[in-house]
Amino acid sequence: MAVTSIASVVYVMIASPSDVPEARDAVYEAIGRWNEANTRERGVVLVPLRWETGAVPLLGNHPQAIINNQLVERADVVVAIFGSRLGSATPAAISGTAEEIERAVSAGKPVHLYFSSAPRPNDVDPQQLAALHDFRSRLEQDGLLGTFASPTELTAHVWQAIEHDITQFRSDGRLAPVGTPTATAPPQLSGDSSLAPSRAGADLLVQGGSEREQVSDAKGRLRSRLHRWVDIVNRGSDDASDVSLVPVGQGVFLYDDDRSRTVHSGQAQRIPYELSLAAGGRQAFTVRWADSTGAHEKTFDV
Repeated sequence: MAVTSIASVVYVMIASPSDVPEARDAVYEAIGRWNEANTRERGVVLVPLRWETGAVPLLGNHPQAIINNQLVERADVVVAIFGSRLGSATPAAISGTAEEIERAVSAGKPVHLYFSSAPRPNDVDPQQLAALHDFRSRLEQDGLLGTFASPTELTAHVWQAIEHDITQFRSDGRLAPVGTPTATAPPQLSGDSSLAPSRAGADLLVQGGSEREQVSDAKGRLRSRLHRWVDIVNRGSDDASDVSLVPVGQGVFLYDDDRSRTVHSGQAQRIPYELSLAAGGRQAFTVRWADSTGAHEKTFDV
């Protein structure tokens, strides 16, 4: 028997200069994995937009104007990534990516900015680096900026941003609340309010993340310290009570792992952890919780 699903479409634009191709691919892959894990149950499909595949070649206007019309105007969310370049100036802005950010912010769209904290390449352009530093300094006055040390870490940040946006879209009516009956008419693209039913009760997601910090030892020498954590996100309509997180395998040590916690509907909680030398290659956690539908348990790879 054929099964037809109804889903709302959220367009996510990936914006960046040309020096971060691996990070762009990581965001693209993160969106695909989010769809695999969530679209069927939550009735939302994310469509990535990037100029490599989403822009149609066209003469008669500046390339940035074409990208604005074809991608920025369609986007519901913008994920912007910077490495060591700001990018080339356009007739209207200091760079193409800067122009895309400005247009999206002016239109009231969520914009998530991430700056690479990885070591700079040897051939970095000093003028581009200085321009990027000035641009970042100005943006820090307007909101919270993110950093990432690797494509893997960026993937975790993107998932967290997507969860935040979907929660916000539900609250302001662009996506129907959890538990809304299935729509009988096909949904419109981008911003449609119809939504397939989500699972009742609490719906927990566990995501891993990490960030590298430069610290000085007692002799003033710089050392690199890696902070690891897991985020527990409740995407459901119920609060999750008696939540516990148990590492799978040896050598993983959670902070506050013996504390009983409640993760409210729409809330995320972060739990730091460390690895010992005995830790294996796989990092996974089993989460247990209770809600109005009973007791639950699920294992997540992070």
